[in-house]
Amino acid sequence: MSDRSIKQSLRMIAVVTLVGASGLSAFLALPSSAIGDPPPRPPVVDDVAVQLQNTTIGGAQVLPTTRTVRHWFGSTLDPNNGVTYGYNMVGADPNNCSGADCDVTVTVDIIPLNVIVEGESFNGSDVVDATLASPVFALNDYGLTPFATAAGNFPDFPAVIRGPGGVLSQNDAGNQLQLEDATMRAQFNKTGSIPYHLRLNPVIHDTITIVIPAGRGTVFQSQHGVHVGDVNIEWWAARIQNLNASLGYIDPTHLPLYLTRNVFLYCGQNPFNICSFGFHGAGDANRNGPPHGNGNQPVQTFAWASYLAPAPFADGDGGNIWAYQDIHGVSHEIAEWAHNPFITNTVEPWVYATYGFCGGNLLETGDPVTFIGFAMGTNTYFQGPNPDGTQSADGYYHPEDEVFVPWFMRVAPNNISERTQSPSTNVGRYTFMGDLNPFAGFHQPATGCN
Repeated sequence: MSDRSIKQSLRMIAVVTLVGASGLSAFLALPSSAIGDPPPRPPVVDDVAVQLQNTTIGGAQVLPTTRTVRHWFGSTLDPNNGVTYGYNMVGADPNNCSGADCDVTVTVDIIPLNVIVEGESFNGSDVVDATLASPVFALNDYGLTPFATAAGNFPDFPAVIRGPGGVLSQNDAGNQLQLEDATMRAQFNKTGSIPYHLRLNPVIHDTITIVIPAGRGTVFQSQHGVHVGDVNIEWWAARIQNLNASLGYIDPTHLPLYLTRNVFLYCGQNPFNICSFGFHGAGDANRNGPPHGNGNQPVQTFAWASYLAPAPFADGDGGNIWAYQDIHGVSHEIAEWAHNPFITNTVEPWVYATYGFCGGNLLETGDPVTFIGFAMGTNTYFQGPNPDGTQSADGYYHPEDEVFVPWFMRVAPNNISERTQSPSTNVGRYTFMGDLNPFAGFHQPATGCN
């Protein structure tokens, strides 16, 4: 992938439906190919084969004079190891801005990608309206949520199911906000009437069609009958980087968001190893000149994510991995871009609070809470039943929960973020959902890797 390396920051075994004892060992079930049978359907991927993995691409050094998205630099002492970690984040410095300077808007160039895999089309153009109407860009009141992830029988089936909602960001009740704006405001306790904002201004561009060459992709069918385009991650990442370099409207001060529908990536050479549903990255924007020069060279950030319409893997009736549908992946990548835009923010290595294995040392806010989310907004798109007759869609969008900086930095008590919905020893919340996150490991700071 030229000189870029793909840094894997999430290796997460999905909480999945097991089909009897065979579900533990079988990656997929192949349809019959005997002569006289109907035309074969795509191979069926058992949910147990899905290992969701977020990736980051590249990374770039940034200076105060760098031309890129509006960002700020902060630092926090990790009392666990005595190290002070610095980080760049998108927006205004919540601790040092004043007045209108605290209200930042970033243009998001939405680039729909229609992906053709083995002759079948997976059209990002079909989900543009649904994404624009979603909490990522539309305004909602984050005071309450009707539903949130519950643990279920975690880690056994059924797990991370739909549970009751309740108070979400109580201090922003009544305010109309975009999702990432509400998340940042709660993280830094800039809620209520405080004029701190990170807003996203979407601009839609012409659709681009990408035909996946033979040997670089295949089509699978989920257990609910939804077809999934499955593409090699290295080939896809190189293609996205080529688009960054060739599209004339790409601007380092904007965020290009490449939008697909039901497209996943596989890692390595095994197409059954479906591992990624999105990535974000950064790199020197060299199109208009050399990459270095007086510290003011441009740095381009970017993201790709798939809208899931309605759900390849979320079980029906609020069952297993309920929140893994529609904008779950889009919200994941937007949040991680905002918190780690240049892929340079490192922290003390942390352990997944749900799975108990090491999650790496990047400040990637969505990785620890993949599959954990809540209901927000009204979703009128693709709300019919799945092809197998199950009903995953429920009339809402399903944003992902996001981990806050104090979780990574082992800050306790947390006086940085909005207080939890009910009194707690640690005072402030460690994820946006706060008390609604069902796992105790997110109600306290992260623990380290052994």
